[in-house]
Parts: sequence; C-alpha cells; structure tokens
Amino acid sequence: MSGTSEALTPPADAVKPVRHPDAPAPGELLGAHYEHCFGCGEGQRHGLHLQARAGEGVGVTAEFTVQAAHQGAPGLAHGGILTTALDETLGSLNWLLRVIAVTGRLETDFVRPVPVDTVLHLDAEITAVHGRKIYSRATGRIGGPDGPVAVRAEALFIEVKVDHFIENGRPAEIRAAMADPDQVRRARAFEVNP
Repeated sequence: MSGTSEALTPPADAVKPVRHPDAPAPGELLGAHYEHCFGCGEGQRHGLHLQARAGEGVGVTAEFTVQAAHQGAPGLAHGGILTTALDETLGSLNWLLRVIAVTGRLETDFVRPVPVDTVLHLDAEITAVHGRKIYSRATGRIGGPDGPVAVRAEALFIEVKVDHFIENGRPAEIRAAMADPDQVRRARAFEVNP
C-alpha cells in the first residue's frame, strides 16, 4: 500500500509471526466465529457470509459474493462492505495465532469497482507481532485468486482478554453466547474480531 500510516508500520523489534501448533490445518474451513456476526455469521440475512480457510504459514484465504443488498452506487459494492470483508478476513488470522484480538486500525485502498454478483477472493497474512499488537495485510481480487486487485488493506489488531467483550458487549448477547452448551461454539464466539 502506498501512504501507509506510521501506526501500521511494525517497530524494528517486532517479531516474525509464528503459527500456533494447534492452529487449524491448511485448507481447513474456519467457519463462523459467531452466528450473528455480519461478516461470517449465517444468522445475518444480508451479511457477507464470508468463508475463510486456513492457509499456509500465517495466512488465510476467503471469499464472498457481493449481493444486491451490499451495493452503494447502482450495481457496485459499497466501499464499507468491501472494508468489512477485508476486516473479517484479517480478523480470521487470529485463529492461526490462537489469540483473541480486535481491530485497532484498518486502512483500505480501493483500486477498482466491484460489481454486484462478483465473487471477491481475499488473501490475508500476518506480517509481524509486537507484544499485544498484530500487524497484517489483505488483498481482494475479482475474477479469481489471481485476478486483478480490487481492494487491499493493512491492519493493526490488538490482543485482548474475553473480559473486553463481557465489559463492552450488550448483556443479552453476551449471556446467550456464554450459555451456549456447545463449548466449541461458545469459545469461538469470542476468539476473533467481532
């Protein structure tokens, strides 16, 4: 990205990211972290229903189809929707480190319009880690994984504890997620960027 802000530049003493030994295997579908997440949940009628897969190293791939409900200008994806797709994909990277993290900063470059009914192919990777800060970048392409770049972003995620959600989320949704008898689903609700 050109013109990336200083906040997204890892400090000189940042470390190379290391995939957690218990991270999902390359090619594994990560699934929704929360049913009602606008980015990945199936419980959102007009959500992105983005599906991410673990990649090699500290990367993920994802895709979503731009629907009519996602348009801004007639027949074209809204820029905020494209940014949401990048944010969701970047948030999925946290599965590879096995940490809970939220978006601290996200900068998006819009390279070309994305028409309704287009499948956006996303590729993201963690570039560095410094304490609780996780630096990453993503690219969205149209026409296939090797197609022309339509949108790209760089991000800074901040590792948090589950208390972040308990203290800041709406109590009804937090109680519902915490009461879920499926331990895996309950844990996943808090594992990646909401």
